[in-house]
Amino acid sequence: MQMLVLSDLHLGKGKFLSNGQLNILEDFFEDERFAEILEYYSSGDFLSSPVHLFLNGDILNLIQIDVDGAFTHIIDVEHTINAIRAIAKGHPKFFDAIRLFLKKPNKQITYVIGNHDAGMAFEGAQKYFNKIVEGEVHFTFFYQEFGIHIEHGHRFEVINTVPPKDYFKVGPNNKKILNLPWGSLFCISLLPILKKDRPLIDKVRPLSAYVKWLIFHDFGYYLKLSLAIIKYILQTNTSSYTKQNSNFKTNMKLLKQITIYPRYEKMAKRILRKNPSLKIVVMGHTHVQEWRKFPEGKLYFNSGTWNHIPIIDVAMHPDTSKLTYILIDINEKTEIIKDAQLNLWMGDWRPYRIEVNTT
Repeated sequence: MQMLVLSDLHLGKGKFLSNGQLNILEDFFEDERFAEILEYYSSGDFLSSPVHLFLNGDILNLIQIDVDGAFTHIIDVEHTINAIRAIAKGHPKFFDAIRLFLKKPNKQITYVIGNHDAGMAFEGAQKYFNKIVEGEVHFTFFYQEFGIHIEHGHRFEVINTVPPKDYFKVGPNNKKILNLPWGSLFCISLLPILKKDRPLIDKVRPLSAYVKWLIFHDFGYYLKLSLAIIKYILQTNTSSYTKQNSNFKTNMKLLKQITIYPRYEKMAKRILRKNPSLKIVVMGHTHVQEWRKFPEGKLYFNSGTWNHIPIIDVAMHPDTSKLTYILIDINEKTEIIKDAQLNLWMGDWRPYRIEVNTT
């Protein structure tokens, strides 16, 4: 069986809005390439062989879908379904590709829920997604089988997670709504404003490098950015639907994690140490493709993102995308991992290039 892992596609409402304007919140422009890779792994030599596709979190950018031009942090199942509908309308080729893939023999898809698509935890949202793709996609927060652990990875950041027991809460009119972490609230309420001046500001990795650049080369915007973040922290400490996730200790962690991403290889080591039967850990979230080999041949992979990565004036100019994904070959009968690779999708003319081969 081939296990195929992609993450952090961040589909929005499409490249253009209904009025013809460019959608500055859209991050995904590789619908045709996505269709190519699913076609490749469901035809030819792979036509009848088992292929398990993992959409490892932040596939749909549900928290940045507006309702009549306004963004809201009151997200219930109806809002989530409307967001999925808007994304499907803006990315018909993407959803057609999933539909065709599921119709092929021995093909299955698992959708691992991330922080930008937290609404996929609503049962109604899952049913609606499966209705669109005319098949059965399985939804989960993590996957463990064949010695492989797959999760998005956002739970390791205080700004992007809440305790599982507090995932939902009661909102207006006693509706069940998402209990959003600070990072999601930031993306909903403040990020769209910041992106008007710096369209790719949320793509910078690490953001600390951009902050240093601003201090020396664009101090005015540095002050504007700093004041906006401080103001927003104060707002989220007083709002009735956000203050429960805020306190002084949390805010100090927020300020740190805004600019410094944790090293996920440490998190992978922790997962492997906790469960000695595991051999491979796969995560996403950081938008940085990477791999590490640990003692006893154990491995950590990060699938990166298919979005554009900024360069030079890093919040203004996009570079080309790196269409990276993880490919793991497993003997289902013996449950032995035969091979694990970090690959770069190249297109129909040359399907893929092996970036890392662990065998």
